[in-house]
Amino acid sequence: VSVFSVNVDDTNHTPQKKTGKILTEFLRFYEDQYGVALFNSMRHEIEGTGLPQAQLLWRKVPLEERIIFSGNLFQYQEENKKWRNRFSLVPHNYGLVLYENKVAYERQIPPRAVINSAGYKILTSLDQYLELVGNSLPGTTPKSGSAPILKCPTQFPLILWHPSARHYYFCMMTEAEQDKWQAVLQDCVRHCNNGIPEDSKVEGPAFTDAIRMYRQSKELYGTWEMLCGNEVQILSNLVMEELGPELKAELVPRLKGKPQERQRQWIQISDAVYRMVYEQAKARFEAVLSKLQLARPAMEAVIRTDMDQIITSKEHLASKIRASILPKAEVCVRNHVQPYIPSILDALMVPTSQGFTEVRDVFFKEVTDMNLNVINEGGIDKLGEYMEKLSQLAYHPLKMHSCYEKMEPLRLDGLQQRFDVSSMSVFKQRAQIHMREQMDNAVYTFETLLHQELGKGPTKEELCKSIQRILERVLKKYDYDSSTVRKRFFREALLQITIPFLLKKLAPTCKSELSRFQELIFEDFARFILVENTYEEVVLQTVMKDILQAVKEAAVQRKHNLYRDSVVMHNSDPNLHLLAEGAPIDWGEEYGDSGGGGGDPGVQEAAPVSEKRRRAKQVVSVVQDEDAGLPFEAAPEPAPSSPDSVTELRGLLAGDLRAESPPLASPLLNGAPVQESPQPGLAPEATSPPASPLRQLPSEKLGGPEPPKPSDQETGEQVSGPGGRPPIHTTTEDSAGVQTEF
Repeated sequence: VSVFSVNVDDTNHTPQKKTGKILTEFLRFYEDQYGVALFNSMRHEIEGTGLPQAQLLWRKVPLEERIIFSGNLFQYQEENKKWRNRFSLVPHNYGLVLYENKVAYERQIPPRAVINSAGYKILTSLDQYLELVGNSLPGTTPKSGSAPILKCPTQFPLILWHPSARHYYFCMMTEAEQDKWQAVLQDCVRHCNNGIPEDSKVEGPAFTDAIRMYRQSKELYGTWEMLCGNEVQILSNLVMEELGPELKAELVPRLKGKPQERQRQWIQISDAVYRMVYEQAKARFEAVLSKLQLARPAMEAVIRTDMDQIITSKEHLASKIRASILPKAEVCVRNHVQPYIPSILDALMVPTSQGFTEVRDVFFKEVTDMNLNVINEGGIDKLGEYMEKLSQLAYHPLKMHSCYEKMEPLRLDGLQQRFDVSSMSVFKQRAQIHMREQMDNAVYTFETLLHQELGKGPTKEELCKSIQRILERVLKKYDYDSSTVRKRFFREALLQITIPFLLKKLAPTCKSELSRFQELIFEDFARFILVENTYEEVVLQTVMKDILQAVKEAAVQRKHNLYRDSVVMHNSDPNLHLLAEGAPIDWGEEYGDSGGGGGDPGVQEAAPVSEKRRRAKQVVSVVQDEDAGLPFEAAPEPAPSSPDSVTELRGLLAGDLRAESPPLASPLLNGAPVQESPQPGLAPEATSPPASPLRQLPSEKLGGPEPPKPSDQETGEQVSGPGGRPPIHTTTEDSAGVQTEF
């Protein structure tokens, strides 16, 4: 890589200079949007009526101290071109942790790598991978019959592909193993892509709006597939979108060797540049954010003092802009958008409604099966074990897979090209995240109500009747909440698809007129009112009534299982939210046979109360895969009939194998890495304003070593050592220390 770095520095414009130029331009947009977002947030706190009252409860820390998945992977090492076994964990922050082997994990030896999968695609065949590599580097396709860039020793590969960063190569022994790991890694990608905390009421909207404004200034409208990860990852993607083609045009002709060797060289060059860009973007963004947070108290003081005058000034500006552009905008909406809204909405609603119906069915089936087990097998004595498993349902990648896959057929067909929608993945992932949230809300509400019922000391027969009654009660709440969530999702998706299209259509006739409205803004209010934002709000209003009407009409169609807007389900359980204010329910400790922890029950009996409580909090992976032998070290066991079969899933959850570690220092917010020093002003708050309609839809404790969390060094290998910045070059298999890879 050091050789490639020299080549990069020899280009006419070094990546550092180009990156600095792009960042300077973007951060100017970010500073402008920060003031607007701060004003909108404070105005919403005063005026906002908020969203409809949710009927279901939500779990504050859904995956604290848990492991999603653990098992063995066979990984390709590019340094020595060999395949190696890796013991792998996916902790609650969804960073894939790779250990040398299980012994290294048990001895608390640091892991080989921690991979943040934001922006990656999961490929299940070498043909898919070779096609993407060939498309990214035209003119280097090997001749038929020649050796490809990569050979996999089995028929079941899993490849993590990124347009700029390094690629990761894994393979499995069976198709069932491939399906399991694919579901798990898809969960990781989905979670890490959604890396900007939604409860960031100022920084989040300011950042996503700045990204959109910057790209529109470059004549790039529509959705952007690489708006994924945390802010620094997104900024790195933004720079590479512009820098990558220039480097490719200049460097690719210099690459030597066979086509596959040139492909390999370009992947390494791109990864090295991406990591340099990441470091530069991180430093620049954090510096600007710190400056804005220092200025925030003074800005808030002005907003509080002059709120009414700022609102009046903005409304006066909007009225002038509306008078100028409204006739053109209405004609554009009528001719180019309105006729297509029903078709777009129908394309969105069919798979989304099927997905939420599947969530309901899976929840119903799991609770019903648990109730049957209480009646026929374990009785109340086994209830803690059953509920421990049920509490993890929303985070079980395999059990939720049938819900998520309903979104995969989502297509806009010809409309996707018409409205410049580069990819539907952003809408698919957003809907899937909503599904997971609603499933966990339903499970948690069921847990809370059942826990209350158990306080009455019911018999087994009474308990089974209560479970059925509580299930029906929760399903009614789920139907209402899921309807509300889906309608909001449809409105946001329709806006995200149509508004950039409208702005692009109107730009030639309307954009040039905006500069004359600048004089209508008082200088004191210029940080909180921008002509460009006000113009976009006016455009939004021209199409919003058509979108609201379309969603309202769709709500009366029974096939979509939506409540009409006129149906208001007031909170029928006033004490329910009070129940959720108590300590989290620990089913293993309260109702488990031996406290829920592993080990000899006799030893647990002799242990002090504090030790028993600590062990009670030890839980196994949500999905267990540790009973499989290491690939190529033992004969493979017969493949299960299907990774989605109920029998196999029960077996996965009922397994006796468990790994253990102390709790993580702190959970991650939506997959974003924990910052080295907490940033003031980013703390979650109790309520949040609705996101900008134009904002991109985002969108176990194991008893040995602590699963590491992703660090801020997200784009390369970080070798542990005393101080200093980690080198760009890739460390080898025999290097000491930890590789932290993103």
